[in-house]
Amino acid sequence: MPHSHHSHSGQFCRHAKDTLSAVVAEAARRGFKTFALTEHCPRYRVQDLYPEEAFLLEAARLRAAYADKLTLLIGIESDYITQLDVDGMTRYLARPEIDYVVGSVHHVRTLPIDFDRATWLKAVVACSPRAAEVDADARLTPEYTPTHAELAPFLEAYLDAQYELLQATQPEVVGHFDLCLLYTPGVSLAAVGGGVWDKVERNVRYAVGYGALFEANAAAIRKGWATSYPGADVLNLITSLGGKVCLSDDSHGVAFVGLNYLPMRDYLVARGVDTVWSLVPAEARQQGDEAVGPRGRVVARPLPGWDKDAFWTTFAATASAK
Repeated sequence: MPHSHHSHSGQFCRHAKDTLSAVVAEAARRGFKTFALTEHCPRYRVQDLYPEEAFLLEAARLRAAYADKLTLLIGIESDYITQLDVDGMTRYLARPEIDYVVGSVHHVRTLPIDFDRATWLKAVVACSPRAAEVDADARLTPEYTPTHAELAPFLEAYLDAQYELLQATQPEVVGHFDLCLLYTPGVSLAAVGGGVWDKVERNVRYAVGYGALFEANAAAIRKGWATSYPGADVLNLITSLGGKVCLSDDSHGVAFVGLNYLPMRDYLVARGVDTVWSLVPAEARQQGDEAVGPRGRVVARPLPGWDKDAFWTTFAATASAK
C-alpha cells in the first residue's frame, strides 16, 4: 500500500533540501513500496527557470539501484505560468523516461501563490479591477484578509489556468487542487460564490473523465492547514463524482518524507475515503487496474482497506526511531 506520488529534492529544486539519493534512502527506510520522483518540469522563460532539467538521469540510476527495495516512478510536476510552459511541456512529455505528470498550478498572473503570503496577496489584488494599483494597495499589508468578493476573481483565474493545464496535458495526477487557498485556509471554495464553484466542478469533472488521480497532499498540514489538500468541500465533490484519490507527501527533503501521513490518513478516513489508488507501471498491469490519461505508461491500481495496512504501524515506529 505505502506510496507517495509527489516529491522533490534540494539537488534539483531550489526550495527543497538534500540530495535525491538521500530522499530515496529515507523513503525506503520509512517502508514506502512506491515512491515517485517528480521534480519540476523545465520552464521556458529565463526569469522562471529552475535547475531541475538534469534530474532524469539521476532518477533512472536510483530506480535501478533500489529495484529490489521499492518501485521508483519518474515523473515531473508541471506548471502553468505562461503559454510557453504548456507548449514546451507538451514537447518534453514525449521523453520516454517520464512515467507520468503531476499537473499543478503555482502561479496566477505570473505571480507565485505559494512562496509567501505577501506575494499571494499581490496575485489576489492583481486579479481585481484595481490591478494597476497592486504595488500601492493598502490591502497588501500582511495581516489583510481578503473578502470572498475580493478572492473570487483570483480564484477564478487560478481555476481557469488549472483547466487549461488539464486540457493541454491531461496529467495522471492532479496536484494540490486547492493550493490557491494556502494562505486563507478557513475559506471554502463552495462558499465564495460567483462562478468559482462552477469552475471547480468543471475541472473535477474533466479530470474524472479521463481517469486522473487527485492527490491528497500532506504538505498542507505542515503549512498550517488542519487537513491535507484538498479541503473537505473539494474532496467530497471528487468522491461524489467517482474521482480517484491517491496519497502524496510532496516532500521537499529527507525531513519531509511521509510527514503528516498519519493525520492525513485520519482525515481521509473521516471523509469516507475507503479506497485510495496508486500508479503502477503499465507493464505490471493486473486485473482491476484502470487506465489513466492518454500516455499509457502507468495504470491506476485500487487499494481498498488501505487505512488498515500494516504499513501504518511500521511507519509510526520508523518515525520514532529516527
